Amino acid sequence: MQYRQVANHSPLSILGFGCMRFPKNGTKVDLAETEREIRRAVDSGVNYFDAAYTYPGIEEALGTIIERIGCRDKINIATKLPHYLIKSREELDKYFNTELERLKTDHIDYYLMHMLPDTDVWNRLKKMGIEEWIEEKKAAGQIGKIGFSYHGNSVSFCQVLDCYNWDFCQIQYNYMDENTQAGRTGLQYAAARNIPVIIMEPLRGGRLVSHLPKKAAAEFKKYAPDISPAEWAFRWLYSQPEVTVVLSGMNSITMLEENLRIANTARIGELTEDDHEFLREIRDIINEKMKVPCTGCGYCMPCASDVDIPGCFNAYNIGHTDNYYQGYKAYIMCTVLRSKKSGADKCVRCGRCLPRCPQGINIPEQLAHVNKYYGNFICRFIDWIIGRMYKYQ
Repeated sequence: MQYRQVANHSPLSILGFGCMRFPKNGTKVDLAETEREIRRAVDSGVNYFDAAYTYPGIEEALGTIIERIGCRDKINIATKLPHYLIKSREELDKYFNTELERLKTDHIDYYLMHMLPDTDVWNRLKKMGIEEWIEEKKAAGQIGKIGFSYHGNSVSFCQVLDCYNWDFCQIQYNYMDENTQAGRTGLQYAAARNIPVIIMEPLRGGRLVSHLPKKAAAEFKKYAPDISPAEWAFRWLYSQPEVTVVLSGMNSITMLEENLRIANTARIGELTEDDHEFLREIRDIINEKMKVPCTGCGYCMPCASDVDIPGCFNAYNIGHTDNYYQGYKAYIMCTVLRSKKSGADKCVRCGRCLPRCPQGINIPEQLAHVNKYYGNFICRFIDWIIGRMYKYQ
């Protein structure tokens, strides 16, 4: 495993384990399979594991497995404070202590403000005494490094980075988001201050692999038949010296092994100008077809009207990047074939989802487009049949 080190930090593996997408058995984490993957990752030198308070069952699973393996002293645990749920200083301790209990540990190595959007929110937290709280936790050895995760534009990112003496930060960054989100501007701004940058969404929730337009997939095979789209995305990141850790939501041993191979062989500056031009062409092809820039993160959920927002957008994008039939099939499966319907037609435009979307998507407006695209007679007929099936069970 390769490592990168920034001043005042111990070396971090360039591949980080994004825990949000642990393997599932139904709705629960598959502990046996997840333990197998974590053991392999730790044995291979991965030392950064990223969780969050709001990822259902993830902190508990990670804590249980780390205790079983006995590897706490070999790894760095990163998790996140849900500041958007906190209304008082007392609640800071409440949520933090809950995370320590879930993770079965007495300290968090890398602690983040989850989705810190701007300086106004930070100033609200300051009024609660969060700066003093952080210093107390650091002095007690309960927090190692303090940082924040961010979705938004580069201007606001730089403002947030300057509003406190952060130890590290986490941003969404990939070859599609080079000039959006914090982007290359934000990446370089942090690196210039010797602040480690952790990368999330390197594959945009898998869309840069599993939902590529056919034209883009064909261009990948034509340009370099032996290199997968995922490998291109990771090597694009690893080639940049400002990138410290790239998180991958690995949910199979095959995916883990592939990511380990790439992380072991990637080199800074290895992509040529032709390679960069090729990826810019791929970006242009993808942008031709993509309708909604949803990564499937799920921060917009739960919907008060039970709409499966990420599912609807995923199906809508598949319908445009692949074909209508595949997208329609995905839409039926994620919205109609359920006892509680979750289609785009259920949206009442309440707007509660809007401030929670990291991508700034106008969700109600886009759901109206999805409903127009898929809400035809056949879909309503299938909905009616399924409804009668459940009625007589």
